[in-house]
Amino acid sequence: MLKALNKRTAPKSTMPERIIQFGEGNFLRAFVDWIIFNMDQKTDFNSSVVVVQPIEKGMVEWLNGQDCLYHVNLQGRQNGKPVNELTRIDVISRALNPYSQNAAFMALAEQPEIRFVISNTTEAGIAFDPACKLSDAPASSYPGKLTQLLYHRFKAFNGDPKKGLIIMPCELIFLNGHHLKECIYQYIELWKNDFGKDYEKFKNWFTKYNYVCATLVDRIVPGFPRKEIAQIQKKISYADNLVVQAEIFHLWVIEKPENMSIAQLRKEFPAEKAGLQVKIAESEKPYHERKVTLLNGPHTVLSPVAYLSGVNIVRDACNHAVIGKYIKKVQFDELMETLNLPMDELKKFAADVLERFNNPYVDHQVTSIMLNSFPKYQTRDLPGLKTYLERKGELPKGLVLGLAAIITYYKGGKRADGAEITPNDDPKIMDLLKNLWATGDTRKVAEGVLAAADLIWKEHGNLNQIPGLTDMVTDFLNQIQKKGMLETVKGIL
Repeated sequence: MLKALNKRTAPKSTMPERIIQFGEGNFLRAFVDWIIFNMDQKTDFNSSVVVVQPIEKGMVEWLNGQDCLYHVNLQGRQNGKPVNELTRIDVISRALNPYSQNAAFMALAEQPEIRFVISNTTEAGIAFDPACKLSDAPASSYPGKLTQLLYHRFKAFNGDPKKGLIIMPCELIFLNGHHLKECIYQYIELWKNDFGKDYEKFKNWFTKYNYVCATLVDRIVPGFPRKEIAQIQKKISYADNLVVQAEIFHLWVIEKPENMSIAQLRKEFPAEKAGLQVKIAESEKPYHERKVTLLNGPHTVLSPVAYLSGVNIVRDACNHAVIGKYIKKVQFDELMETLNLPMDELKKFAADVLERFNNPYVDHQVTSIMLNSFPKYQTRDLPGLKTYLERKGELPKGLVLGLAAIITYYKGGKRADGAEITPNDDPKIMDLLKNLWATGDTRKVAEGVLAAADLIWKEHGNLNQIPGLTDMVTDFLNQIQKKGMLETVKGIL
């Protein structure tokens, strides 16, 4: 018989509420709250989290129904060994809906121990909406709600310099903190008349004594384990309806705010001390480039190469005698050579990426990665191709072959095993490829795709101008047509 999960049936620690978290979804619960749980266990951080639901409809009732207790199921490979573990997370003290509990939401600003704000309100969440008013209960946008809260705190503590907040957004946009800060300034200007004589003082207090960090987050979180939930509940003996599944790998890069030192931020947020993969750095940019280049870059080219070779799952591609070598060539010999971080750091990250690709618990279909392959190649692989050519004086064959594989995949038709090839992209890109392949001339196909600056390559311009690229793409297209994908791959290894 399963027990209900709540604080009467399971132990729950009580710690000071020091963190306001905008967002109650799977990602924050499996990433940020798991990290805070570990910090509480392994350091003197001693903090609990108040969750604020950023939109009107959400999950706070579910959370409160379990007294904010739930399990995280981490799966994957670590140091070559499969890991499948369950941890009960108890760091969330309570969860609020600001649309129905606005007074309780605003009262958070009056709690002296509150020090951090963390958020994940989707990529669209960090946006300025000029329709928001200071008197709204609450403002509809996340930056609007945060500005209301900051102003209330400023008033409650008479602009006390020690009562500013450390704000760490986790939305998946580059320089998320910079965008959030910009939105807050826009609201301060928009509500200038409402602030009256407080306007200058509040603006100054926000600028000097609040600390907005840009962050990079990295953990794959599939979410609620529908298939395995019965066996998980049996294992834990609780009817936990908020179990969240995630990969074992985690990385959080936090860029120090301009008005605080790295040492100060490390002292206040001792995640590194807890042995976690949390890096407080001068800039998140090189880590953003590293992730896009060494994780997303190989993903984008391995998918069409694997698929056209008859391999459907990312893990199987990693373990394939030929495709596995191709992935390593692209990652270690080509893309890694284009980055500017210390080589030992890059090698460690690349090895972690391969373990993630090789996750025994996730059947990651290569076709799911191939949606919109051209725009992905443009942001993830093309910068590396150009840098490699610049540094080495020759084109990276693995990356060029990946591009030829994408072009071939967009031809459609059937795979060698009879499987129907059904590419998916912007209809204009699909039409372009259809018309080019209809010519029956691989040279025209290569030239036409590489020339599509407005449609595909944006600021990179006409790629036919890259020395040798048109010839190499044409050659690979011919080889794939004549002897198939797998034999073509063997030719570059």
